[in-house]
Amino acid sequence: MAKFPSIPHVQETGHRRVTVHSSHGEELVGVLHETNSLELVIICHGFKSSKDRIPMANLAAALEKEGISAFRFDFAGNGESEGSFQYGNYRREADDLRAVVEHFHEEKRFIAAIVGHSKGGNAVLLYASRYKDVQTVINISGRFNLERGIEGRLGRDFKEKIKQDGFIDVINRKGRLEYRVTEESLMDRLTTDTRGACQSIPKSCRVLTIHGTMDEMVPVEDAMEFAKNVPNHKLHIIEGADHEFTMHQDELASLVVAFVKEGLCGDYMALPSESCKRTSGYIHSRF
Repeated sequence: MAKFPSIPHVQETGHRRVTVHSSHGEELVGVLHETNSLELVIICHGFKSSKDRIPMANLAAALEKEGISAFRFDFAGNGESEGSFQYGNYRREADDLRAVVEHFHEEKRFIAAIVGHSKGGNAVLLYASRYKDVQTVINISGRFNLERGIEGRLGRDFKEKIKQDGFIDVINRKGRLEYRVTEESLMDRLTTDTRGACQSIPKSCRVLTIHGTMDEMVPVEDAMEFAKNVPNHKLHIIEGADHEFTMHQDELASLVVAFVKEGLCGDYMALPSESCKRTSGYIHSRF
């Protein structure tokens, strides 16, 4: 197990609930996997998901096993966090992530990496394009083309219907209201510039995209687009993996942990130095 410098004032390891106040006045609830390391990895969930779903919980446990602290949290309107669920909210979720990063910066933690699954992958990439304080980003099954995937949830005539009614209610298989999509939240998604965000991520930021060939929710072609547009990017395709890597949790965790550890300098530094901003020595892709 790798041994990292520890925090002098932290006495206990284990799991504890942490609440972070967002810039929008909402309480964001998360679970800190405390190993007493100065380094911390923040893990973001996807659409209509939570911090307790796979792969978020498994990734945090894998990092914890390697002696690296991890924090998995619920975006506003999801899980235990305050707020109402919104269909789009890409920029707002990047704001939530910013609040989490700043919270741990105040505790003198070094953010070793930000990791996002599915929609959370978009959040970490948007974050990296707006802020320059995280040097390792991992995008797991993120969607590059945000215009795709809408018809499957809202129907082919979603544009006409939302113009007419101002909203679309999504009903689950039991006939109950799952969530409401407003025109504003739909436009938030459609106007989020993924390509522009990817291209504006600084080259000093190492980005890894992991995707499965059997992902039926987000096509693997989206991963190729990230590879084309992120300046300092590594791509890893897992054969046979679905959107949540149901049967490939160990392989996913191994890739994430290895990439995080490669990004860490030998000794902890309060701020990343030029020597930390490496552009070589990545995991070899099987694609």
